[in-house]
Order: sequence, then structure tokens, then C-alpha cells
Amino acid sequence: MYTIPYNKKHYTYIIILAIIIIASQACATYYFRQNYQNTNALLHDVGHLKDKPFLKAHLKNGDVCILRDRWTINTQDSLIFGDGSIYDFNRELKYSGKVSFSFDSIAILETNTKITNPEQGRITALTILTGVDVLVGLFCLTNPKACFGSCPTFYLNELDDFHHADAEGFSNAILPSMEYADIDALNNGKIADKNFTLTMKNEALETHCVNEVKLLAVPRNPGERIFQSPDNAFYICNKNYPMNSALASEGDIKKLIKNQDRTERFSLADKDNLSSKEEIILTFNHVDIGTNIGLVTNFRQTLLTTYLFYSAMGYMGKYVSDIFALLETDDKMKSKFDATTKELGGIEVFVLNNKTQKWELQGTMNETGPIAINKQLIPFKASNKHPNVKVKLVLNKGLWRIDYVALTRIVDKVQPIEINPVKVLNKGNIDTLALNNLLNPSAYLISMPGSAYKLSYTLPNSNTDYELFLKSKGYYLEWMRSHWIKDENITKLKQMVNNPKRFLKEEAKNFKKYETSMEDAFWNSKIDTKNFSYYEN
Repeated sequence: MYTIPYNKKHYTYIIILAIIIIASQACATYYFRQNYQNTNALLHDVGHLKDKPFLKAHLKNGDVCILRDRWTINTQDSLIFGDGSIYDFNRELKYSGKVSFSFDSIAILETNTKITNPEQGRITALTILTGVDVLVGLFCLTNPKACFGSCPTFYLNELDDFHHADAEGFSNAILPSMEYADIDALNNGKIADKNFTLTMKNEALETHCVNEVKLLAVPRNPGERIFQSPDNAFYICNKNYPMNSALASEGDIKKLIKNQDRTERFSLADKDNLSSKEEIILTFNHVDIGTNIGLVTNFRQTLLTTYLFYSAMGYMGKYVSDIFALLETDDKMKSKFDATTKELGGIEVFVLNNKTQKWELQGTMNETGPIAINKQLIPFKASNKHPNVKVKLVLNKGLWRIDYVALTRIVDKVQPIEINPVKVLNKGNIDTLALNNLLNPSAYLISMPGSAYKLSYTLPNSNTDYELFLKSKGYYLEWMRSHWIKDENITKLKQMVNNPKRFLKEEAKNFKKYETSMEDAFWNSKIDTKNFSYYEN
């Protein structure tokens, strides 16, 4: 048996990308066992994607090992072994036969076979599932770039549907190395009980690897609210100032953004350029002079970024795991991967200086995700010097949905209390393993499609009202849909990464074909956690 040694040598983006480009242009015929490109194409043949089970392991030393038909995962010794072929970093065949490699040597795995015992964790947490499309439905098939996708969704009321999710975790963490902690306001009402519960769901075709789910609690007095800034600072606020007007390109939008009623203001994307900007001008009267103030905004994204991410997945085609392994091991490439998102930008907040009559930038809000509404505060950089305040929002046209905007008075900066869960229920039963994984900094709760976990917390004082925030840390792996593979286009993927301005101009016409129908396709292709579970299908 050939055992692959473990070392941490990484190879450059240029070498691997060159291999991919050459492969996409090649037309010669090769034997199955002798050529990586031909082998990879056969594995991802859409018409036969589910016929031949495979496990494709991208290793940290640059090698790729492809196991076919059957293999064994030995969790006790942390080994995978079976019959397969090993290709070096130049994708030349170096060995065929019995092979084995350790869990620690793996960068990314890909398979077209359902994982058994996914709760065991380490292998599931590194595996992209390809072609395991379950219950995608007609909506996904007719509009594949609008299939429902989300990170973990969180609910204060477990019976609420996905239109009323209270938080959405770590939306940008699409790989293990991109893991981060995401903080979201829960916008809770008055707390009357020391015991608090929250439900976490996996409602998409994704593997969620959750490292922690903590509550952040700040005591509040009557009339006070605590708001979070984009840099995760927390402020006590106790007065809102009336909005006099709100003007956008379509006219007065004050009625749409005056109240927290989920009646959102949004625009459609520019038909010629997806990165076109627009402005909203807000005026507030009778603002207290000499006070510290800031702008509170409730917002979420449209499906534009979902469309772009799924387009990128499709452009990867049969090279999806090759590219994700590259992202996982090459920091330079990783920093460039979200070039289109960076080009789109966030919601910039400006205040008019009444003395100089110039707009001064106060900060930017930029939270990814089309599901849960985010609530953030931009503190203004100087105390207020005029009773009439004019604010300008500069944002990408067609990207943002705004539910509510208010000017508020800042009283003080505070530090929240971190609270760990004390109990986890899975289908009504106590799940000790899930709780231990959330409490262990080096472990993960693995949540598969259809999963729903009810988390219980104990607040510090039953006689105190708290403003609550959710801190969720982890990452997720998007499943590669079989209908995305047909869109393989490495040239377009390179353009997304290297020339996002040009890509967003050229892609505008394609996006406009789907824009008005994407909402129906997205919401109607969600996994129903009440009727579906990965573990039972």
C-alpha cells in the first residue's frame, strides 16, 4: 500500500491555474488511469454523475488522490484508505493501487456519495458534496442561480418561517480557513425570564460547521436600546430623532423606511453595470446640539451576491474542489476570490458639514446575506453642531434592501456579557455531543440539511432586561449542484477574480434576465426542516 506522507508544502496559484487553463483547451484522448484531466471529466459527467462513487482528496502537499467505488474511513486511526490513483502537483500520475492518507494531510475533499455518520465531524467538515441534489424542485431547475442558500439561520420563535429569521451566521465563511465570528442583533423584546432559547436551522444544501453559538447580553433600562457598530463595538442609545424626509431616485421613500415593519425599500440593478451606485438623502430636524449621535439602519442584501456566488461555483465546474483546495491553501488567491463583492461595496454613510457644505464619510455598513435583517449603528465622528442634520447614503444599485433608518442619541459605550449554551435539543432529545462541541474551542457541531437544534441559555439575572446579540462562529461548505457543472467557464472565473469591474458590466444583461424571478425561486427551494432530514433520506 502506498501511504502519502504528510507535509505542509503549498504550491502557487499560477502553477495550478495554468494547469486548469491548459486542461480546458485540450482535446486529446487519454486513458482513464493515466490522465488527471480526463479522469476528472469522467467523474463529473453530469449524465452519469451518480453512477460511480468517488472520493477526491486534495492534500496539503499539492497531490490529489482519487478513490473510486469504495473506500474506508478509519476514525480511530484518522486514516482513509482504498483503491485509487495519486497525481502530483503537476497532475502527473505517480501511483495507482492501494493508498492511504491521514486526516491531517487533507486540504479539501469532494465526493458524489452521501456521507454516513456526518456527526463524526472531521471528514464531513472538509467535504464538498457534488451532485447530491435532494429536493431541489422545479424552482431550482428553472433558475439554478437562485436556489436557496444560507449559513445557519437562527430563530427566537422556532415556529417562525424563513421570512422571519432573526439572524444568519458567518455568511462569508465558505471554507475552513475563512472561519470567523459573526455578531448579529436579535432585536428582542423585553426579557422577562432568566431562561432563553434559540433555534438554529440548516435550511439549504450545505454543510454547516459551527464552532460556537454564544449570546452577548447588555443590561438596558426602560427607554434604552443597545446597538452594534460594524466594528463590533456596542453603544447605549436612548432617543430617536424624527426623520423629516428621505429622497431616492424614485422620490420620497420616507414611508418605506420610517418604521421597522419589513416593508423594505430596494431598487433594481442597472441594466448596463451591476456596480452602479445610487444615493439616498435623509434629513432630520430638531436634533440636540452637543450630543453624540449615530445612524441606525436595518438592512439586508438582495439576491445579487447570491447570483454572483453561484455563478462562480458554476464557472468552476468540474474543477470545484481543485479551486477550493487552492483557496484553502493559498492566501493570495483567497484574498482575491471575493473581488466582485468588494467592487460592489457596502452602504456608505456621509454627513453634510453645515459650515463647509461638504459631505464627510462617517463609516460603512456591509453585512453579507439576503435572509435575516441586520441592525447596525454608524456613530458619527463628532458631536452634533446643528439642529438640522442631513445624511447621505451611497450604495450599490440593486444590492440592498433597507427596512428602517433612524438617527439616535448615543449615551455610552459598553461591553456585553458572553453566555454559552447550557443545553442543546435535537428533535426534542438532549444532545450532549452537540453541546460539548459548541463548548469545545477545537470542535464543531456538524449541521446537515434539514437539521434543527434548540439551544438553551441562562441569563445572569432574572430581574434584568437585556439587549441580546448572537455571536456565531464557524464556516460552511456549499454543495455543488449537478446543474451548475454545465456552466463551467474558467475564463469567466478568471475575469471575476482579476477584472471585477469589467465582469460586472458584462454580466448585467444576464442578471437582469433572472432578477425579478429570483425571489420566488430562492424562497421556494428552501429545505423544510419539519419534513426533511439529511439523516433520514
